[in-house]
Amino acid sequence: MGLALALLVILVGIFIALIFLLVVGIIYFEFSNSEIPPGVANPGKLRIIHGVMIGIAVVGRILQNMLICSQLGFTRYVRNKLMIRKLGEDPKLFIKDLQIEGIPVRVYQPRSPSAGGRKGVLFFHGGGWMFGSIDSYDILCRYLSKGTESVVVSVGYRLTPEHRYPAAFDDCLSVTIHFLKSAQEYGVDSSSVIISGDSAGGNLTAAVCQALVSRTDLPKPLAQVLIYPVVQAIDFHLPSYIQNRAVPILYRERAVFYMMNYTEGNMSMMEEVLDGDHVPVEMKLQFRKWLSPDNIPDEFKVRGYQPRVMASHSEDVYEAHKQVFEPHFSPLLAEDSVMGLLPKAYILTCEFDVLRDDGLLYKKRLEDNGVPVTWYHVKDGFHGIVTFFDSGKLTFESGKLAVDNIVNFMNSV
Repeated sequence: MGLALALLVILVGIFIALIFLLVVGIIYFEFSNSEIPPGVANPGKLRIIHGVMIGIAVVGRILQNMLICSQLGFTRYVRNKLMIRKLGEDPKLFIKDLQIEGIPVRVYQPRSPSAGGRKGVLFFHGGGWMFGSIDSYDILCRYLSKGTESVVVSVGYRLTPEHRYPAAFDDCLSVTIHFLKSAQEYGVDSSSVIISGDSAGGNLTAAVCQALVSRTDLPKPLAQVLIYPVVQAIDFHLPSYIQNRAVPILYRERAVFYMMNYTEGNMSMMEEVLDGDHVPVEMKLQFRKWLSPDNIPDEFKVRGYQPRVMASHSEDVYEAHKQVFEPHFSPLLAEDSVMGLLPKAYILTCEFDVLRDDGLLYKKRLEDNGVPVTWYHVKDGFHGIVTFFDSGKLTFESGKLAVDNIVNFMNSV
């Protein structure tokens, strides 16, 4: 009996050691294939964050292969646990979890008295339409509410792959319409509502604002705040996609994976989509006026970028991914008649982010159609830096400056 127990302990020890070596090996492989260019803010901190995220994904995959739990479920659970600090009640805010049109929301209302209706801020979180939650953006939404003396409504839209496009868009639009109609019930001036979001949430912000331009029964949003938004799934050879293709925490391939996953694309065609095979020739010509690298200032092309002609298209690849041409998914493709009616915008971009040029191109489209744009560029920033504006030892000063700049804009409109 004693010998059998000893052998069992040894085998368990060997198994744990093998798992540990496997995780370390995969993390090392990922690190060796990632790139943190000179000029990125706090590269050591970024390495730590990247390593933790890779480790979570690897352990999740191992647990999935062992039939213990799904990788996605494990990754969501651990990410939320790591990103959530239980803050409890706030002496300056009333915080309440509600449902609007059956969609979970968290409402942040300043406790201080207000002479009239306050501003309202709708916030759509990021996470590739796949991750993120009301809880994981709680610190940011509290900060926005207190910094702007506004009522902030954080929206817990449905996530993919359980709910594909356009589920997230539909949820955000439903909450927005309800809030615009009932703003006074929250102490908000209905003409002073700002729609905002980061990354995938920036995509949803742009799409929702476009969907509202034809609504004559609703107050027009006061402004839109787009924080490193994804606004197109056509050209993945823009300068920022090439320059920052291996910069954590969002690789080029991972960004495209999230887009394809949201629209239920064919993952076996990933390379073809990356090459642009999903775009018919006539569409390439049609969209070139909006998507051309010529629309990106030269200062953003000096870091290892070479122009490239997009590949010819494949009808099969197009058919499997044609949803990406809908403006509700790729807001950059909306017609001028829509763009010219949009509210004033704030766009934040980061130099070391694959989505940088999405923001720059959307900025130009808005300006070309007479929409005022306030642009803030984080010169040492990477994708996701805003979420690390208050993360203890992993706080990035550039992220804090960016959040304060957003607050200043919201206060100024």
